[in-house]
Amino acid sequence: MRVRGLVAYDGTEYSGFQRQANALTVQEVLEAALARVTGSTREAVTVLAAGRTDAGVHATGQVVAFDTAWRHGLDNLWRALNAVLPADVSFLQLEECAADFHPRYDARSRRYRYTVCNTPVRWPLALRYSLHVVAPLDVAAMQQAARSLVGEHDFAAFGQPFKPDRTTVRRVLAAKWEEKPSFSCACDERTQGLPWLNFDIEANAFLYHMVRSVVGTLLQVGRGEMTVEEFAMVLASRDRSQAGPTAPPHGLCLVEVKY
Repeated sequence: MRVRGLVAYDGTEYSGFQRQANALTVQEVLEAALARVTGSTREAVTVLAAGRTDAGVHATGQVVAFDTAWRHGLDNLWRALNAVLPADVSFLQLEECAADFHPRYDARSRRYRYTVCNTPVRWPLALRYSLHVVAPLDVAAMQQAARSLVGEHDFAAFGQPFKPDRTTVRRVLAAKWEEKPSFSCACDERTQGLPWLNFDIEANAFLYHMVRSVVGTLLQVGRGEMTVEEFAMVLASRDRSQAGPTAPPHGLCLVEVKY
């Protein structure tokens, strides 16, 4: 049977999701756990994923699929897999799905979130999951600039296709900055009211480094180093050299895949 799983992971210690020859990846540890629990050889277990997250990028909504001959119930498989997986990776849920389900090719859209800690002093408990920016940011200007991303555009200024023969045109469904009063349990009353910023962007697909390049350029707008009009010109230029720096990976999280 084919099983669909929802996976969360802290990407700090991993060289991305996709299996690599000389680096530890999330796919590798998932396949190793499946082989251990089911008794299959590692060559016989392949985990498909909705998104190939970069090194250091996190996920709370990664969708995967795999085939297995397991006959002891999915609840038992779920518990067994989480028992042998490393502490920074877990299956949030498992369910049987159609035999031809593919988490990547069947997806309608994916949503990523980039978190910024815009505080005078860094907050150590959030450093693994947010980018610390000391300079005050004009969130309204960043939001205005982000609106130009919505729709179907050529995003060559912000990334590259995973294969050189593919288009750089993508359709962005939503792009929004939002201020949050705190960063989950990593904060207390001392951080209430400080600007913790989330940038959510949803698209039918993304280019390599696209979200991080967009964020790096929007932060230039927020710091007053680029105008809203200049941001729109960068998008239209299709020239990566016109955009800002690529934001670090640790602030980025794959939060949802829609089907």
